[in-house]
Amino acid sequence: MKNYIMNIKQPVLFLGVLMLFFSCKTVVGQENDESGEEGKSAYYYVNTFIGTAPLLNKDIIGYTPPKDWRVWAGLTYPGSSLPNAMVQVSPITEYGTGAGYEYEDNEILGFAHTNKGHWNLCNLPILPLSTEAEAPYKATFTHEEENASPDYYQVKLQNYDINVRLTSTLRAAVHEYLYNEEGEKRILFDLGTANHMVSDWEISKVSSNELNGFQRVGGDKIHFFAEIDHDIKEIELKEKGSRGGYALVSLNESEMNKVTMKIGLSYVSIENARMNLKKEVGEKSFDDVFQEGKQIWSEFLNHIQVEGGSEKEKEMFYSSLYRSFLWPALRSDINGDFVDIAGNVRNEGFRYYTKPSLWDTYRNKVVLLEIMRPDVTSDIIKSLINRGEITGFIPTFFHGDHAASFITGSYKRGIKDFDVEKAYELLLNNAYKEGGTRPHIQEYIELGYVPEPSIENPKTESKGNAGVSKTLEYAYDDYSLSLLAEEMNDAERQQDLFKRSLNYKNVFDKNTNFMRGKMANGDWVSPFDPQYPYYEYMYREANAWQVSFFAPHDMPGLVEQYGGKEKFEKKLDSLFSYKWNPEHRARNVSGFLGQYSQGNQPNHEAPFSYYFIDKPEKSQAIIDKLLSDYYGIGDEGLALSGMDDAGEMSSWYVFSALGLYPFSPSDPEYLVTVPIFNSVTWKLKDGKTLQIIHQGNSRELKNILINGTNTDEYFVNHSLFENGGEIIVETKN
Repeated sequence: MKNYIMNIKQPVLFLGVLMLFFSCKTVVGQENDESGEEGKSAYYYVNTFIGTAPLLNKDIIGYTPPKDWRVWAGLTYPGSSLPNAMVQVSPITEYGTGAGYEYEDNEILGFAHTNKGHWNLCNLPILPLSTEAEAPYKATFTHEEENASPDYYQVKLQNYDINVRLTSTLRAAVHEYLYNEEGEKRILFDLGTANHMVSDWEISKVSSNELNGFQRVGGDKIHFFAEIDHDIKEIELKEKGSRGGYALVSLNESEMNKVTMKIGLSYVSIENARMNLKKEVGEKSFDDVFQEGKQIWSEFLNHIQVEGGSEKEKEMFYSSLYRSFLWPALRSDINGDFVDIAGNVRNEGFRYYTKPSLWDTYRNKVVLLEIMRPDVTSDIIKSLINRGEITGFIPTFFHGDHAASFITGSYKRGIKDFDVEKAYELLLNNAYKEGGTRPHIQEYIELGYVPEPSIENPKTESKGNAGVSKTLEYAYDDYSLSLLAEEMNDAERQQDLFKRSLNYKNVFDKNTNFMRGKMANGDWVSPFDPQYPYYEYMYREANAWQVSFFAPHDMPGLVEQYGGKEKFEKKLDSLFSYKWNPEHRARNVSGFLGQYSQGNQPNHEAPFSYYFIDKPEKSQAIIDKLLSDYYGIGDEGLALSGMDDAGEMSSWYVFSALGLYPFSPSDPEYLVTVPIFNSVTWKLKDGKTLQIIHQGNSRELKNILINGTNTDEYFVNHSLFENGGEIIVETKN
């Protein structure tokens, strides 16, 4: 993508935005780690409860939800994990609810060992029980007796009178239960339960104080090995109706009221689960593991240091940075073993990870990953290639083919420690061969767009081809792959793919100025309501307004489609001002500012689009409003305007707050906006730093200086993250 030239001399109109600050849940039980004038260190600004509360503000939701309909917002969880770890040990208050934890609940069903916030996982739930506890087992709790940090969770189970503490390593967890009674103690292993249907499970006593087993959910078989600092009296297997049963582990009577259990996980074998536990935890105490995790998170979060801004903005920033690095998750053991998608145990010398949630995260989160964890990024790409060698295609996630953007963007940011030739070969399969990652690819190639079938009286949940969304995203994927073709000196493919990248124009209806569904015969889908949100008809989880500004690789060309800058500006103004129809309800589309939805990903680039008509002040007003009014909201300051989607919502906040946004993530460059902090310092390799400094008293962009030199461009190159440097963002006084 060519840098877009800014016109600093053009008169601009500043759109003021009122900053609203909300109270938030205080996370107690942690010493206040003061670090100079700026106060707390990054670790202590993380509030892991952000995103767990329900979104209730009807003005932001856009409609009145039906009774008992919890809007899909946040879907995050508190608990203990390390960056991109295998283990996320977290409380479950209700299964089948995304992350399993809903802030308004007052009962805990168990403490699961995996989580994503996406209606899957929540495996291996375990819950300590009092002597008198009877099924169904539900522990009551209040938020006043609940604390959390990135690698720690604590709660008092009131009706059982048990205090629980949890912490973790990459592949293991440590539980500590303080019972307020002597005598026999019991622990529930609710192995027949997870967020998805459990097909099989086992548990066995293997020594006086050790047990092991597995839980099989879908294609995953999660093995565990646990050791308890009390002798095991017996394991009782119980039926549980249709939910698959559970095990009650009884411990021998003891005068010791504190029980510590260490549990290792593996997707390969029980033996590997034991190995992971012994090597990562071994003889370490709960507090040893907790402090090690705290050190890991502190060092990681302190890579970005901010000065200025409110306490609320710092909390939201570091909480978002933390949330951006919980997924994708590690799936290989400490010795390198992993199970490939064909079910074979492999060891290829790299760490094996889950697929990134690419439809959501290719926009920003994987770019943050590329910058801050290049070694992990390389292993994630190797994991994708491994899957591709088995299937013939690089996998995607949910929709689109955004591994093309992820792999190209990584390569162009200097991450080259993977088999780029093999990756390129597989991505070409994606782009040209039917039956793989891109549905309807032959129609797309022949027609220049993905056609839509005729559906009579389509509804919000209608499923078609999502032809408009696919066409727009395939066009961007083509652009991304054309960049990699250029790197591979494949001129023929580079030219063909770049030509295909302009296919977005084929679904732009100049009569309505919307991206619109098209039939195979070339007719536009009719009737046409650009406000109506669809699940998978013409658009994917969006309406026409929300996808009609998506051409991040060719914004000048998109502006011309609208008829020039003036008409584009008028249409863009309407996106953020034309009120949402409250009769249109889609559970996965929320958080409205006009027709724009901050609560779902398909339009997250739109707030930055004013830059391409030399009106950065209009973009800044929208960005500032979204940062202040759509994150950390509600009575507790814990709600988000939409589903975090494996950290994409959080990463949007991180980049927008820092003043650099990867508008076209395949390109190694960043759009400069005004940071919400006075200064930002990124710690880079070899002791280098990148500083971003805001000078001025307003939010209205005046000038950008790179290493002391004025620039007439809105974009800065990724080389600043390699060599270090300084960006001064001057605003009008």
